[in-house]
Amino acid sequence: MKQGDIEKEEFIRVGTTLYKLVNQSRLNGGYMRKRIVWNNETLRQDYGKHYLATVPKYDGFCTVPAHVNYRPVVDKFLNLYEPIDHQPQEGDFLHIQSLVRHIFGEQYELGMDYLQLLYLQPIQKLPILLLVSEERNTGKSTFLNFLKALFQNNVTFNTNEDFRSQFNSDWAGKLLIVVD
Repeated sequence: MKQGDIEKEEFIRVGTTLYKLVNQSRLNGGYMRKRIVWNNETLRQDYGKHYLATVPKYDGFCTVPAHVNYRPVVDKFLNLYEPIDHQPQEGDFLHIQSLVRHIFGEQYELGMDYLQLLYLQPIQKLPILLLVSEERNTGKSTFLNFLKALFQNNVTFNTNEDFRSQFNSDWAGKLLIVVD
């Protein structure tokens, strides 16, 4: 394999397991970063016997939510919580303000406090937020999509079936689990 190909592919070892980091395409045109269990012998065959020594090594996984002082590695553990790629800035936010005011109504300040706590104190336990209306087109889905845009890969959309499953590792470490 050519040197340029090696730079494009990324591997890590967590504990005694080797992973290849890949970008899996999504239906919406984006991608999801995934770890695929890889074989040491295959890596050796593809890149040579000395390449394995260059692979970053971690003792295990952890989930340490943070948006302000995010750390991808915490004490030799790979942080599964995802960084977000934007930072708050001063200025007008009329559209967001309008959405939050529409969703929370008289409880606008409470809604803003909720969002601020999610951002600044992501490990603080907060009440479950239920947006209930029999009417359609009230902004519930728009608000959930806003939360996804704000907190990115730390938000997952689940269905009722996801809660019946015994396999919750895909969403257990998320900041928000939203159901529409």
